[in-house]
Amino acid sequence: MTNPIVQLQHVEKVYGDKTVLNDIQLNLYPGEFLALVGMSGGGKSTILRLIAGLEAPTAGHLSREKGLVMRVMFQNDRLLPWLTNLDNVSFKNRDPEVISEAKSLLHAVGLTDKSTGYPAQLSGGQKQRLALARALLAKPQLLLLDEPLGALDALTRQRMQDLILKIFTEQKLSTLLITHDVNEAARMADRIIVVRDGQLVAETTGARGQSPEAVAQTAARVLQAILSEEPVTS
Repeated sequence: MTNPIVQLQHVEKVYGDKTVLNDIQLNLYPGEFLALVGMSGGGKSTILRLIAGLEAPTAGHLSREKGLVMRVMFQNDRLLPWLTNLDNVSFKNRDPEVISEAKSLLHAVGLTDKSTGYPAQLSGGQKQRLALARALLAKPQLLLLDEPLGALDALTRQRMQDLILKIFTEQKLSTLLITHDVNEAARMADRIIVVRDGQLVAETTGARGQSPEAVAQTAARVLQAILSEEPVTS
C-alpha cells in the first residue's frame, strides 16, 4: 500500500481548558482528494492548520513526507491590495522564469487580461482564482483548502470547483478540502470524513467524476451522518 504523505496518530489539540481535537488518526495519501466535513466549530480547520504547520498538536504525533511542499487557500483570499495581480502571484519576484510561470498560472485560472490590474478591481470569484494561482506557483504536492469557496455565489462556486478539479487532475495534486457543504464534498472528493466535536466519526467514498445522482446520494449519506450521528457506510 502507498505510504501516506501526512499521518496524524492519536493527535489532540487543546486551547486552555477546551479540547478541540481528541485522538485524531488520519492518513492523507499521494494523489488523493480528501474532504473533511461537519458543522462549524467541529475541528475541521484545526486539523488543516496542524497539517499546514500553522499550529502544533498538544499531544500525539504528526508526520509529513520529507520535503513535502504545501500551500494553503483560505476563505479570505489574503491578497495584497497594493500589488498588481501578477505581483500577487509572483510576490514581486523579478526572475524571468518566475514571471513566466506566474503569467502561465494567470492564464490557467482565466485571468490573463487582469495581470496589470489590482485585487480591488476583481470580483469575489476572480480573487479566489488569483489566490489559487498564487498557491500553485510553488508547485505544491499538497494543496490545503480551508473553505475557500464559502463566500461565493452558487454559480461562481461551481465554476471554482470545476477549476480546482481540473488542476487537481492535471497536476496530480494531493488535496485536502475543508467544507460544511456536503454536496461540494461529494462532488469533488475521493474520500469524505465527517468531523464532529473534535473527533473523526464517519467515512465514506466520494463521488468525484460520477453522475449527479451518485453525487446526491453520497451527499445525503454524509448529511445523515452529520445530523443523526449515525455512521456512514460506503
